[in-house]
Amino acid sequence: MNDLVRQHTALGDSDLEWLHLLVSEWQLLSDLSFADLVLWVPTLDGTRYVSVAQMRPNTGPTSYQDDMVGHLVPRGRRPLLDAALDEGRIVREGDPEWREEVPVRVESIPVRREGRVLGVIARNTNLLTVRTPSRLELTYLQSASDLAQMIAAGSFPFPGQQVDMDASPRVGDGLLRLDADGIVQYASPNALSAYHRLGLAADLVGHHLGTATAELAPSRGPVDEALAKVASGWAPREFEIEGGDGVIQLRAIPLKPKGPRIGSLVLLRDVTELRRRERELITKDATIREIHHRVKNNLQTVAALLRLQARRIDSATGREALEEAVRRVGSIAIVHETLSQNLDERVEFDEIADRVLAMVAEISPGKVTGRRTGRFGILDAEVATPLSMVLTEVLQNALEHGFQEGDTGTVEVSAVRGGTSKDGRLLITVQDDGVGLPEGFDPHRSGNLGLQIVRTLVEGEMGGTFDMVRAPERGTQVVLDIPVRGDK
Repeated sequence: MNDLVRQHTALGDSDLEWLHLLVSEWQLLSDLSFADLVLWVPTLDGTRYVSVAQMRPNTGPTSYQDDMVGHLVPRGRRPLLDAALDEGRIVREGDPEWREEVPVRVESIPVRREGRVLGVIARNTNLLTVRTPSRLELTYLQSASDLAQMIAAGSFPFPGQQVDMDASPRVGDGLLRLDADGIVQYASPNALSAYHRLGLAADLVGHHLGTATAELAPSRGPVDEALAKVASGWAPREFEIEGGDGVIQLRAIPLKPKGPRIGSLVLLRDVTELRRRERELITKDATIREIHHRVKNNLQTVAALLRLQARRIDSATGREALEEAVRRVGSIAIVHETLSQNLDERVEFDEIADRVLAMVAEISPGKVTGRRTGRFGILDAEVATPLSMVLTEVLQNALEHGFQEGDTGTVEVSAVRGGTSKDGRLLITVQDDGVGLPEGFDPHRSGNLGLQIVRTLVEGEMGGTFDMVRAPERGTQVVLDIPVRGDK
């Protein structure tokens, strides 16, 4: 719609925003009317109309099999559009049109904003299945007529009341029609069923909806009075009520076809099962986060015990081995700490990489600077956990074997994401400017425990590749190529 309006019309951004607000609401008008809606806007030169949006009803057959958005028609071809635009009134005159042997009643509703008519809604009703209307259909049609008059007057949609079409109740979910005093004049079968689930034993018709709703809700003191007022439909509001064995979502729409409020529409939906599933998911997420939190605490306890044991060992080799174990446990704890703060089993690995780099840099024998370039992005937990340990081992190896006491240098970790969502890759390069590899060194056959851990995790657990070579100028370069999910 944005492109069509800006390409063909003279409407500004504020007018376009009003049309977006209208389109977010007009499924309601379409369903109440049992009719298709097409929004026509006059072109910049005033000689044609362009259709910028279309809506089909959920409550009846469509009048348009084809997509009408983007069609251009010259002024004069559709007299009802001209009359609605020029006179600023709803136009219903004329005989039904025949489209592919289907009679269609066409009406035109001007779309007004701040006294100006921005465009016209063509309301097209398929008359092939018209039958004697029931009380429900008559209520729908009367409510649709009231909303159409509000659109023509510029009082609907309600400014600042952007509606989530997926989350809000729809006409078929349940509908109540109230008079100006909040007394229920009509209640659809679905609406009655929803209120019965809340614990209502009687019929709603003839009762004050606000009072009945407040009585069904758990006692909340002063809140009951506010709830009763909101449920009476005095202002456009969305709210939920929980009582008995149910949860009901309600949306109140004041009806003001001629200025003063004559009543209200209340759309409602039984969301009991939806809220139950949401609570289950919240409980599950909270449990998972708590598990990660406890695992992190346990790992930190293990690290503290190892560190305490290392201080009591006289052997330098044994002390060094325990300190390495402390760093390995710590790298895994960092991942679990991050997972304990997330809603899913995925982590932003850049922060973890920076913390691992800082943790390992503490063992630097000289003044070695560590830095990271590029982005690791978001990784699944089953990749993040072994990768944090691999990164710890590679960095630890570079600092211990690449530099001597008093040396200065740099260790750089770079990460590049690539590939598709189904076949993504993460290329990691760890490069130092230390002394480099000794002659004849083969990282794939080395008995070094750290490299054995790296090979096992990269090739066995993550399904990637690992290589360690001399850097182009000086030092050592470690290259890891790991398959990951492509979303970054």
